[in-house]
Amino acid sequence: MIDRRIKFRHIQCFVEIAQERSLKLAADKLHLTQPAISKTLKELEEIIGASLMTRNRAGIQLTREGKVFLHFAQISLASLQQGLDGVEKESEARATLKVGVLPSVAASFMPPVIREFADLAPNVMVQIMDGPHGYLIERLKLGELDLVIGRLGRPESMEGVSFTQLYSERVDLIVRAGHPLLEKPDIKRIVDWPVIYPPDGAAIRPLVERFMIANGVGEIPNKIETVSGAFGRVYTRKTDAVWIISSGVVQNETADGHLVRLPFETDITKGPVGLMTRPDTQPGPEEQMFRLAVQTVIEELGLRS
Repeated sequence: MIDRRIKFRHIQCFVEIAQERSLKLAADKLHLTQPAISKTLKELEEIIGASLMTRNRAGIQLTREGKVFLHFAQISLASLQQGLDGVEKESEARATLKVGVLPSVAASFMPPVIREFADLAPNVMVQIMDGPHGYLIERLKLGELDLVIGRLGRPESMEGVSFTQLYSERVDLIVRAGHPLLEKPDIKRIVDWPVIYPPDGAAIRPLVERFMIANGVGEIPNKIETVSGAFGRVYTRKTDAVWIISSGVVQNETADGHLVRLPFETDITKGPVGLMTRPDTQPGPEEQMFRLAVQTVIEELGLRS
């Protein structure tokens, strides 16, 4: 527990003295008298039980304890300032956060995140763009998006992008209720029906291809390549097509029974889903609150990295 005797004025005075290397200059900057700032420093040292600074002809010098305390005191002040900036922005004109999401994230993970974020930052407008991995990453690199949430892409597509893993997700093989494969599941028989397949460039494509090879599935004669969730949901329900897609895309449909997951072991297709940003930018208050909403939802849903 932090000693309750330590006040904001103690931290502020200590940091200013350390930065100015002078009691007088620090006092002038804070509009205090020199005796007042000297007294504040003495109070802080008594509370901590250690000498934080020494005086000599060269001015103020930090002790070893003082150097350690300065590091965390500066971080504390910076964090507090960010919080104040965030509150101030909330009271000003409505800010905008532009988020790109892959289809699996848009369908399952994003709705509860937006609900949580709306409570944290009701005055921030979120613009959501969904689409294939390559398209969203390009928009991110161009600065048209603030961040992207989706699967980790191929190494060449991730150049110049910072990735923070949030959770893992597998690929499922999905059919309509009553599909013939449900009566007699056989992975090699999927070639007997149309297969909705991730196109080249989709984040899950390499994982699906590895799954097919591992299970001895040959050439698929009737293949429809798309990442369109809207098309997949309708076409799969109205035909005997087999839809190969990230589990999050069809989470709602499999939960209500409109679509069914084929009982095949697909753990080999598990891959990380994470938050992607430009490494040369610092997150503003809106993005920091959005990240907080993301972590809250991950904990509530019991998702794990």
